[in-house]
Amino acid sequence: MTIIETFAAYADNPGSGADASEVIHHAKRAVVDWYAALIPGAVAAPGTLLETALAEDLDRGEARLALGRSATIRTAALINGTAAHTVEVDDIYKHAIYHPGAPTIAAALAAGQARKVSGKDFLRAVIIGYEVSTRIGAAMGRTHYRYWHNTGTVGTFGAAAAAAAILKLDATRAAHALATCATFAAGLQQAFRMDSMSKPLHSGRAAEGGVLAALAAERGVTGSLDVIDGEAGLGRAMSNGPDWKAAAATLGREYNITQMTFKNHACCGHTFAAIDGAQTLQRQHGFKAEEIESVHIATYRPALEVAGNPNPQTAAEARFSLPYVVSNAVIHGSVRLTAFTPERLADASVRDLMQRIDLRVDPEIDAAFPGKRAARVTVRTRDGKELEYLQPNRKGDPEEPLSDEDLNEKFFELAGPVLGKPAATDLLQRLWNLESASTLP
Repeated sequence: MTIIETFAAYADNPGSGADASEVIHHAKRAVVDWYAALIPGAVAAPGTLLETALAEDLDRGEARLALGRSATIRTAALINGTAAHTVEVDDIYKHAIYHPGAPTIAAALAAGQARKVSGKDFLRAVIIGYEVSTRIGAAMGRTHYRYWHNTGTVGTFGAAAAAAAILKLDATRAAHALATCATFAAGLQQAFRMDSMSKPLHSGRAAEGGVLAALAAERGVTGSLDVIDGEAGLGRAMSNGPDWKAAAATLGREYNITQMTFKNHACCGHTFAAIDGAQTLQRQHGFKAEEIESVHIATYRPALEVAGNPNPQTAAEARFSLPYVVSNAVIHGSVRLTAFTPERLADASVRDLMQRIDLRVDPEIDAAFPGKRAARVTVRTRDGKELEYLQPNRKGDPEEPLSDEDLNEKFFELAGPVLGKPAATDLLQRLWNLESASTLP
C-alpha cells in the first residue's frame, strides 16, 4: 500500500478510538478554539474582501459563512478557512509546525452543513482530518518548513480527509481525494515575510482544495496514489524523503488532536516563548520598561527567520515581530488584538523599548525545534542587574495547556464583541454539546 492508501483506509474506518470520550472532548476543544479565531477574522480583511470578490457564490448553497450568510461548499471553505487564520489565534500542532484547525475544520463544517450531518459525524471528520494531516506534516518536518507554509500545504490533506469522511467516501475514493489534493498543496513562506494578506489565504485555499478533491473523488475523479511517496512525489519534492512507515505507525492508537497548542497571544506562535519568558521575569522582579537597559532573546532559528522583523509598520508585520510583541507584553501586560491597533503601532514607549531588544539563535534551543519551543530571555536593568529566565515551553502547549475555562474566556474575548454576549453564549453552549447535536451551528 502507498501511504495515501494507508491514510485513506483510516479515513474510511478510523476505529473505535475516534469515538472515545477523551478524543471527542479534545476535538470539541479544537472546534471551540477554531470558532474563537473564526469570528473576529470574519469581519476583517482579507475575508471581507473575498466576500466581495466571490459574491456570485454567496447567498446560495447549503453551507454558511461565520455570521450565517449562505454559500457554496467550496466558497464557504475558502472564506471560513481564511478568516480562521487571519488574526493569528488558531491552534498549532508543534511537531508538524502546522495550524490544523483553520483548514481542516473549515472544510469539515462546509461539507457537513451541506450534507446535513450530525455533530458526532462532524467531530469524527475533524478527528480524521487532524490525525492524517498532522502525521504528514510531522514527517515532512523542518526541511519542508524552510520554504513552505505548512498550513497551506499540509492543511490541504486535513481538509481532504475531513471532507472525505463527511461525504462517506470509501477507502478507494478517499485515496483519490488525498492523491488529488496532494498536487494542490501550496503556500510559500516568502509570501508573508513582508506585509501581505497571503498567509491566511493559504489556509483558505487549503480548505477549498481539500473539499474540491473530495467532491471530485466522490464523482469518480482519480489521482496518482503514489504522489506522496513516489520518486517524484511530495516527500522528495518538498522535503528530504520522509519515513512514511513511521508516520503512520501510531495511526488509530495515539491521537495527535489531544496534543494541540492553543494560542494565548494574538500573534505568531514562534514569539510565544519569548513573550512568556519576559512576562515571567517581570512578575518575578517587578521592573518597568523605562528601567530596562537591554533585552536579549535567544531562541530557535525559524523564530528569527519568520518573526524577526525589527521595524514593523502594519498589523500584519507586527504579528511577526519579536521585538514588537515582547515590548507590548512588557509595557501593556498582554498581546491581544488591541496590540495591533494603529494607536498601539505608533506607541512611542513600545518603539523605544524595541530599540533595546536584540535577537540571536541559541544552538541548543534550535536543535530541539520543532518538538520544543523555548526561549532564553535576559533583561539588563539600568541599575546593573542581569536577570535571566529560560522559558522551556509556551503557555498553551500540551506541557502547559490552556484549560477548558481558559478556552471559554478566549472565545468570549474574541467572539463576544462581534456576536454580542447572548449569541456568543448560545454558540459556545452548542459547541460543547456537539456530540449530541443533530445539526451543525
